[in-house]
Amino acid sequence: MCSLSTYAISCAEHARLEDEYLAARDRMRSLMRLRKLTRQEERRLADQVAMAIARLKEHMAAHGCER
Repeated sequence: MCSLSTYAISCAEHARLEDEYLAARDRMRSLMRLRKLTRQEERRLADQVAMAIARLKEHMAAHGCER
């Protein structure tokens, strides 16, 4: 499966939202590798990733942006 970044992105907002998602995902992965997270920390990080995905999907639906 190709990542979103493998596609040409002509919309600046789409690119910003994709970067936001990737940063949230990478932050969660990094912290999970470093140490055992509390449930509250893990939930907060998962929520950040989920919200970033939701914002990206919402933008794609509203503006017709595609990967």
